[in-house]
Amino acid sequence: MKGIIVAGGLGTRLYPLTKVISKHLLPIYDKPMIYYPLSILMMADIKQILIITAPTDHGQYKRLLGNGTQLGCDFQYAVQNQSNGIAQAFIIGENFIGDDKVALILGDNFFYGIDLTSELQALTNMDGAYIFAYEVADPDRYGIVELDQNDKPISIEEKPNNPKSNYAITGLYFFDKDVITIAKNIQPSHRGEYEITDINKVYFQRNKLQVKKLDKTIIWFDMGTFQSLNDASQ
Repeated sequence: MKGIIVAGGLGTRLYPLTKVISKHLLPIYDKPMIYYPLSILMMADIKQILIITAPTDHGQYKRLLGNGTQLGCDFQYAVQNQSNGIAQAFIIGENFIGDDKVALILGDNFFYGIDLTSELQALTNMDGAYIFAYEVADPDRYGIVELDQNDKPISIEEKPNNPKSNYAITGLYFFDKDVITIAKNIQPSHRGEYEITDINKVYFQRNKLQVKKLDKTIIWFDMGTFQSLNDASQ
């Protein structure tokens, strides 16, 4: 299994800081933000990792992380020229992924929990798609999954005005090799972006989407606001 970190975007919720530095290079306590999603992929025993950045930040990431050999990894880099959505990462990374399965994590996602390592390593042999759900107080900010009493998905929505549940889909996804073909066939949303929610919907319609509901022994942050930056640094 290979890994992708999406570290592009404008980070507008963190202006004016992100006018001069990539959001994913901002400090979380004593480390750049991108170290945290990188550590999640390494916990899953994923060593081949593609880091997708905005054009203006490409050189900064290469200077920070190098080729990965110092961490026992193989880092490659690619550029997302425009913020066209998370799902575009699979098209940008098509040659990198090849016929392998792939884990994608957003560069502003923070996970912490003592049981994470074994959970993640078990997913390197999964089929279909596997996502994580986390209960939040403000579900209208996220992609949302509605679950039945057996934690099976019923519906998926992207930032709904009237959410059907409080379970946000976190920014960590595991997919089989079909994800590239699926990504090539989805259409831009009303926001003009290729939404990863639409990829998840295809797997859901094929009955190949699995959802793991994270309990409160696991901490998850979307580090996209000043408050969440502060919380993650505590």
